[in-house]
Amino acid sequence: MKISTKGRYALRLMTDLAMHHEDGYVPIKVIAERQNISDKYLEQIISILSRAGYVRSIRGAGGGYTLAYPPEKYTVGMILRLTEGSLAPVACLETEENLCERAESCPTLFIWERLYEAINDVVDNITIADIVSRSTNGADFYNI
Repeated sequence: MKISTKGRYALRLMTDLAMHHEDGYVPIKVIAERQNISDKYLEQIISILSRAGYVRSIRGAGGGYTLAYPPEKYTVGMILRLTEGSLAPVACLETEENLCERAESCPTLFIWERLYEAINDVVDNITIADIVSRSTNGADFYNI
């Protein structure tokens, strides 16, 4: 499993909004400049986040985007699953029920299940608030 730029940039975008929440609604151009990411690409990502209800927007002068909820309500897993789809390391774990015809006899299935559990444990237990906290305490936010 490899996280794409879409997933990484979505985390950066959400973290940027959390870090600048006191600024009110933030224009996508401002976020793009701060993050050194194409505003056109961020517009595609913000559209996904907006449709999911993760951000609110206002159009026109003074418009832009803000988080719909406090940063502690968003997990890394929520954002990555929205932008990346399944985080399963193998196709047979992408659905609730493992439909693989080899599931009962697969000698390596336990490896993929444990890896998937570990991935979910990490991404579902780190929030945007955690990222903000680390970044304001000296961690390098721009390397997400």
